[in-house]
Amino acid sequence: MPLLFYGTREIPYGCFSNFSAHKFKLENIEWRTSEHYFQAMKFFPHWDHINALRAMPSPMQVAKAGRSRARPLREDWEEVKDDIMRAAVLAKFEQNLEIQTVLLETGQEELIENTTHDHYWGCGSTGTGKNMLGIILMETREILRSRLEEKT
Repeated sequence: MPLLFYGTREIPYGCFSNFSAHKFKLENIEWRTSEHYFQAMKFFPHWDHINALRAMPSPMQVAKAGRSRARPLREDWEEVKDDIMRAAVLAKFEQNLEIQTVLLETGQEELIENTTHDHYWGCGSTGTGKNMLGIILMETREILRSRLEEKT
């Protein structure tokens, strides 16, 4: 049976949201949320824009700013966005052991971001969306599980 998630307040799966307040470091920079990292990377290598988004206090604020086309979107965004999300999600779960445990305890369950307005990262209103965030979480779960097995 699929495990559906969406909001940060959902216990215990709110940590699967990119808006969850789980800091991590990536490329020697601390990020407030995976949403902060993801949205900021839309403007690489423009560090003035990246730092402006990094400094925003809430993931909702940074999401709105990242969707705005007032800043110069990197030309290769469509080609790199999935790998950027993979890097953010892996770093977040590697560096926050309490949520790593939550992810690993989902076993082999299919993880689905249950959002009606996003057919790429979630399942969308019809349930036929691509669910890339769910897929990346499942990939991350397998990476973490494999690494733990290597240590034992």
